[in-house]
Amino acid sequence: MSTNIQNSEDINQRMYRFDNVHQPLASINDFTDEQVKQYKKAGFIAIEQILTDQEVGQSIAAVMDNIHNRDTKVKLQFTKPQSELKTDEEREFAVRKLFNFVEFDESLRSIAYHPAILSVVERLLGEEANLVQDQALLKPPFGGAEKPWHQDMAYNNLTWKKPVVGVWIALDEAGLDNGCMHVIPRSHMDGATPHYAVRDWQICDANVPVERDVAVPLQPGGILFFHGLLYHGTPNNHSSKRRRSLQFHYAPKSAEKMSAGEYKRIFTNEMTSAEC
Repeated sequence: MSTNIQNSEDINQRMYRFDNVHQPLASINDFTDEQVKQYKKAGFIAIEQILTDQEVGQSIAAVMDNIHNRDTKVKLQFTKPQSELKTDEEREFAVRKLFNFVEFDESLRSIAYHPAILSVVERLLGEEANLVQDQALLKPPFGGAEKPWHQDMAYNNLTWKKPVVGVWIALDEAGLDNGCMHVIPRSHMDGATPHYAVRDWQICDANVPVERDVAVPLQPGGILFFHGLLYHGTPNNHSSKRRRSLQFHYAPKSAEKMSAGEYKRIFTNEMTSAEC
């Protein structure tokens, strides 16, 4: 076993629990005002079967087309230099994420503005929503990397003065073995947390209450809606299965951007000079 695999297995064991599993709502028909209240308390709500099989299939096809189209205008983030990628499979498995695709891809744009998704988001926000980020997040089999615990609003492009809502959509089955989302319920109640550059831009491992971790497996077409200050992360994927997902963020239409100074003050260690 390679050192990298050993380290990633150690991270999975130390930083994530796999014995506390959330049960999503069966469908959007079960989403009521009571679930809005639960979202405000817990910081998340998961709902299965929002996208149809056809919509999931079209989304996967669009993601794959943009990965393999060398002339795509969509932004791609690779884990290896493209010059080293000799086959289509090597290219696919080296892509960590796609972003800024809504402007160029009609199929993925239709998901970002899906009426069912927007209806849930706007009930959670309490007002009209603006789409402020679009991404596809990929974990290839046999080594798809961890995304350490973090708050999405600690990423500078999501620093609005009102909370954003994250929308994480499973395109493949997202299970305990291939990197489903993990959350710390009610962690959004603690407000903004300083982040550090360790394995990623993340909450310090020692500051994550791992004992409260809840895993949120989803079937293809299922969606996790979560508060922009909720602690969440995804473990390494050591399975033989892909784990492809879409993620969008929506801000309240009335929200203004936070200044760079405000961002540094609340999401970094500028005031404390603390080290992780």
